[in-house]
This record gives sequence, structure tokens and C-alpha cells, in this order.
Amino acid sequence: MRSHRRSRLLAPFLLVPLTAGCFASGGGGDSASGDGNDGDGARLRVALAFPPAENLSPYGADATLLSRLGVTEGLTALDANGSAAPALAESWRRDGDKTWEFTLRDATFQDGGAVTPAAVAASLTHATDAKPAPAALAGVTLDAKASGDRVVRVTTAEPDPVLPLRLSSPSLAILSKDAYGKGSRVDPVGHATGPFELTEVNGATSASLDRFDDYWGGRAQASGIDARFIADGTARANALRTGELDIAEAVPVAQAASLDEKTRRDTATTRTTSLLLNASSGTFKDAGLRAAARAALDTSVFAKDVYEGYGDPGAGVYGPAVTWAEGKRTAPVGRAAAKKPGSGDTITLATYDNRPELPEVAQVVKQQLEKAGFTVELTVREYSRLEGDALDGKFDAFVLARNTLLDTGDPVAVLASDYTCDGGFNIAQLCDEGVDRAVADAEKIADTAKRQDAAMAAEARILGSDAVVPLVHQRIITGVADSVQGVVLDPYERTLVGTGTRR
Repeated sequence: MRSHRRSRLLAPFLLVPLTAGCFASGGGGDSASGDGNDGDGARLRVALAFPPAENLSPYGADATLLSRLGVTEGLTALDANGSAAPALAESWRRDGDKTWEFTLRDATFQDGGAVTPAAVAASLTHATDAKPAPAALAGVTLDAKASGDRVVRVTTAEPDPVLPLRLSSPSLAILSKDAYGKGSRVDPVGHATGPFELTEVNGATSASLDRFDDYWGGRAQASGIDARFIADGTARANALRTGELDIAEAVPVAQAASLDEKTRRDTATTRTTSLLLNASSGTFKDAGLRAAARAALDTSVFAKDVYEGYGDPGAGVYGPAVTWAEGKRTAPVGRAAAKKPGSGDTITLATYDNRPELPEVAQVVKQQLEKAGFTVELTVREYSRLEGDALDGKFDAFVLARNTLLDTGDPVAVLASDYTCDGGFNIAQLCDEGVDRAVADAEKIADTAKRQDAAMAAEARILGSDAVVPLVHQRIITGVADSVQGVVLDPYERTLVGTGTRR
């Protein structure tokens, strides 16, 4: 149905303050002594929930693995307010409607070369040419060129008022020329700019990273990272409890109580768990049956029971962490009247088990839909074995935990990628002229408050289609050993370790 396909899960927005500081890799404080292999700072033992799905390509789901481990960075980063902050670019300015100039800081690639305007322009050009395009570039055509010793000029085909936010995306990380091989292969190992350098990748099992001593933001206090990819949430929690790990991301809520209170850090995030209904084929092509499914769901039970209080009942695409959204939210537009489901068809409902709560969420959804008269068959797989079928529209319904602020820093971006006809992550298979028009109108607005208003108007049309039913707005639990300091608890889930993370 669509040619644009790329992992977006790990896989976007203008928020008000959540915590203090900038979430780009960084930190400070005195160096800690430890058992690092160079005698200067202990190595960190970190478990991530999602294994590499695309050979660590920066253009898909693996982009966030790289940024969370402090390997990659872009021209900009997101600060705590959701605004663009300096990263490899120390400043920028707009030159007319379609061009921005970014002034680079003095920085070095991990393979020893300087971060020059030519290298940055080439890296952005590779991202632009990637097939499919990174989510941050959905619907955007840009041209990057060097301009003098320190400046990169980025010109877009159409005016892009949020380009500095867009360039903060982990999928637009800047890599050296040697990262790009023949064809579409991109190798970030040793070719990035962050405080930690990948030295070894063992498939989907583990990776080793060493401190990059020439990092522009200062030497990291840890000498390196031993990363393990552990999809099983209980296993991650157990490894933290037994002292095998220093940091475990995405601890299941069912395991939270088994951890000492000092090792539990829960963070409000911009992640929403939703039920996506296939609006283009099968049972839920009928808007009346989508309305019946939405009416059948009691969303209060997900936050209270499944997430054991580590969440809020689903209110919209944007949850409470996007604090401006509630005051601007309007009633859904264009909802169809609910129809009584028939007994002839079986609905295929799917989800993945990388996030342990999701199979339980799906089981509750199944029970509630069956109570309303639907016949439901549930499929649960590991995410990388499920995504292709989901993007191809092979399921009638899909339970997805989506960080709505991950791809860019713009509240409109997730609407364009997830709910428009040509969206690259449109699991709901929604193609509605009214929705496309509302999203397109929002994309043209530069003023922050007015863009937020337009995003909420588009959200009202999307919710009115009943192609998405928000179930719960999630808090993420990170397990942190008592000896560890400086973990970056990022509501955007782009960063986990920085220069100040140590034990």
C-alpha cells in the first residue's frame, strides 16, 4: 500500500518544562575512580530493551539505541523545554523562508577527522537519499551545502519553520565519510562524534563501547560501556537486582516493586500506548465498527491495573507530559455512529513483548472487544518480527507504545508520519482527506502557540476517525544501581548515558 517503511518505535515536540537541563549527551563533576580497563573511571554495564533491528543503521529504530548509548549526535539536541539546543552546531539563524545557516563548533569524529561543513553536508545528504527516508524527513526535501570554514547552509524545498528541531532527531546524526559504504550501508562503528565510541557489536546480543577522549563536550567519567540487549523485562530487572547491571532501561511495572525504592526511577514520558485500527481493509474499514471498538474500551483500567499507577488514562495522541495539550484539546470531529459487530469475522489483534506490559494490555483489549461482540485472535511476537506485517496492514488491530516526541521536536511530525495517507509509519492505514488537510495546514505554521493549536485541531480529526484509541500515557521505570550517578532520565527517551554518568 505504501512504499515508505522504516522502524519508528524506538523508537517529536514543542513541550513545556519537564526537568532541568538539556538532554544532549553531557555532564560534569569530578571523575570517579573505578575498575575501568584504563584505570580511569569504571565501565558501565547497561541493558537495553530492544536489540538492533537494522545493523545499527542510523535511519531507523536503531538510531535511538545509538543516541541512548552516547554514540551519535546531531547538529542540535532537545532541551528540557522541547526546544532546539546546541549540539554539533553552536548556533543557527534563518536566512529567508527556506534557508537556515548552522555554525559548527570545533569537534572531532571518532576516527580522527574534523567535523567540517563539508562532512556535515555530506552526512545530511546521505540521510536525505536514504530509502526509505528517516521519519524526521517525512515530507521534507532538503539540500545541505558547506559555506565557508564553519557554516552549513540547509535549504528546504518548502519553508520549514521547525528545521532546527527536526535536525535534533537521532536519525539525522552526523557521521564521518568513512561511515558510508557501497549502496545503502551505513556503519556508525568508530565514525560518530559522541562521548562513547562503539568498538565491537555482537549481533543482537551485546556491544562494547570505549570512552572517546577527544569528545568536544569533555571526557566522559566512565571509561566505557558494556551494553547488553535483553528483550525480556524480567531478565533485565533480575540482572540489576543481582548486581550484574548498573542500568536497566524499561523495567516492567510488574517488577518495580521487587526493586529497592532507591533503584527505581520513574519518569513522565511522551510515550502513549494506543490501539490502532486498520482503517483501509478488513473489519475496521467500516468506521461504524471502529466506533464500536472504541466505545467498548474502558481505558481507565490500563493505567490503574496494567501499569499499576505508572501511567495516566489515554486522553489523546499527546498525554499529560505534553502539558500544553490538555488546555488546547477539542472534541473529536466527524465520529461515525457505532454499529453492532457481526459474528462472521475474526479480528486479528497484534502486539509485541519487548515492552512486557503490552501483551497484558492486548489481553485486556481482547476481553473488552469480545464482551462487545467481536471475535478476536491475538498474536504476540518480538517487535522486529512483527513490524513489517504491521506496516503492510496485515492486522486488523495493533497495540503500540509510541513516543510521540521521538522523531523530531515538532508536535505535527507524529501526526504526519502516523496518520496521513503517505505517512511512513501509518500502522492504522488511515487515509482521510480531512486529516491530511488539517496536518498540512499545521505544518505551514511557524508561530509556536498557533502551531500547537493547529496540531490539536488535527488531533481532533484523527481521534474522530477512530483509527486510533489512546489507552494510556506511560511513565518509564529505569533501574539504576545505588552506586551509579548521572543517569539521564530523558522524557523524550533519546538519551540514557552522558559524560557525567558514572559509578
